[in-house]
Amino acid sequence: MRWVLASTVFSSLNWRILFFNLLALFFLVGGILYLNQFREGLIDARVESLLTQGEIIAGAIASSASVETDTMTIDPQKLLELQAGESARPTASDEDLRFPLNPEKVAPILRRLISPTRTRARIFDPDANLILDSRYLYSRGQVLRYDLPAASQDDAESIGDKLGNLMNRFLQPGNLPRYEEAPGGDGSIYPEVIKALDAQRSAVVRVTDKGKLIVSVAVPIQRFRAVLGVLLLSTQAGDIDEIVHAERIAIIRVFGVTALVTMILSFMLSSTIASPLRRLSEAAVRVRRGGPREREEIPDFSARQDEIGHLSTALREMTTALYDRIDAIDSFAADVAHELKNPLTSLRSAVETLPLAKTEESKARLTEIIQHDVRRLDRLISDISDASRLDAELAREDAARFDVEALLTDLVNISRETSKRHKKVQIGFTAHPGNHGKSAFETYGHDLRIGQIVTNLIENARSFVPEKTGRVDVALTRTRAQIIVTVTDNGPGIRPDALERIFERFYTDRPDGEAFGQNSGLGLSISRQIAEAHGGTLMAENVTDAETGAVKGARFTLTLPAATGKAS
Repeated sequence: MRWVLASTVFSSLNWRILFFNLLALFFLVGGILYLNQFREGLIDARVESLLTQGEIIAGAIASSASVETDTMTIDPQKLLELQAGESARPTASDEDLRFPLNPEKVAPILRRLISPTRTRARIFDPDANLILDSRYLYSRGQVLRYDLPAASQDDAESIGDKLGNLMNRFLQPGNLPRYEEAPGGDGSIYPEVIKALDAQRSAVVRVTDKGKLIVSVAVPIQRFRAVLGVLLLSTQAGDIDEIVHAERIAIIRVFGVTALVTMILSFMLSSTIASPLRRLSEAAVRVRRGGPREREEIPDFSARQDEIGHLSTALREMTTALYDRIDAIDSFAADVAHELKNPLTSLRSAVETLPLAKTEESKARLTEIIQHDVRRLDRLISDISDASRLDAELAREDAARFDVEALLTDLVNISRETSKRHKKVQIGFTAHPGNHGKSAFETYGHDLRIGQIVTNLIENARSFVPEKTGRVDVALTRTRAQIIVTVTDNGPGIRPDALERIFERFYTDRPDGEAFGQNSGLGLSISRQIAEAHGGTLMAENVTDAETGAVKGARFTLTLPAATGKAS
């Protein structure tokens, strides 16, 4: 069963939305039918109506009762005691003051009061014996009609009637007593009649063998507080059920219309959800499978200000980033292959020529070339490895809050110590926090990678400045939302057409006198990649003289987003 539901009902979002909407509506209507208070209210109203009607009829019947004055009661014992010529006078007794119910007088009254209604009336005497039954009362000249029984039960009841009876029995309370006709007119089998003989009104709801409701009320017939009999009023079997059934049919019709509207609205709702999701899913599958080199376009639902629109935007951005990454990998692989071929070609030529060398001087020179190419390959492979795993490391490691000023102070000190052992260069450092307080230069990121950028910039400037008068100035400033690091040197500057090319992979433009192959050309490219991964930028420009316009050096500007709030 679970597999069937999973493979049919829940296989599509359209059917899932429709199923749950109709399920909720089904439970709502089922609860209304089962817990419908209309039936209870109708029964209570009918009981009150029958009690009122019974009081009226009982009062009319009691007023028709009178003492029988045309009879005389004589004690036989007194007749035997009389002498010749004596007579006996009638004596009054309690029995002579009774108000008996005369059926001949009560029947016309009962017929007139009951005829306009569909109520059955029965009158019982003080001994609970049946006196009159309205079912068998008829006036002079009245034609009696009786419904003949149906040829078969199946022919008499239609499918609608069977369904109605089945629903009625299912929704009928199970604790109702069964209705039975009084055998021989004995009303003592009815508890309400017994209570009415004690001058108490009562009502009982019963159910027939066919599941039809019958409401009975018993009202005492009293005169001068003397109970003359009992009036039992009963509804026809099925009267209340027909009204309840009609009400249920109306509810079911409303359910049908509501279900139709729910289906239409569900399909409309699912079309705005399932169809876009299906298109996004199909586009994602096409991207996964690959195919032609042209880019797969993810459907654009960004105009929708809901989750579908946000998902579409995210998928489009993710797909664009994926294609850009694939293009970058392809380009990187091509650049790597190209850069590795140069030292490999040189190394192969040197290795092939080495056996042909005749002098020791030629062999030493070829050996030096081989060692130089091996070192160059090692340097290239190290830089390529660093560049290839950069994104993975930045994504894997958690960013932390750190102070850029403290980081630059340590880096400048290390660079100053390095300049003592190699090329002597003056390195200066200044910081201008402005009015941003102690946490002016705090940012979020990876301090080692930011330090790698600054180290690359300082070492790159060191290689271009003059030998004796070289100077590198590192400045740190803060704007409203950014931290700005500038590295300025007094070298020859950068050719205007190379201000952006220097950030390309494997691009080298080294100063005169520097040995070939000392740099891989990946330093500035990696530095910009790190800056962009931190939400910042890395730019290059020339420093010019304000009066002559001559180039006085180069300046690299690194911007990083400043951390907001206080450090925790």
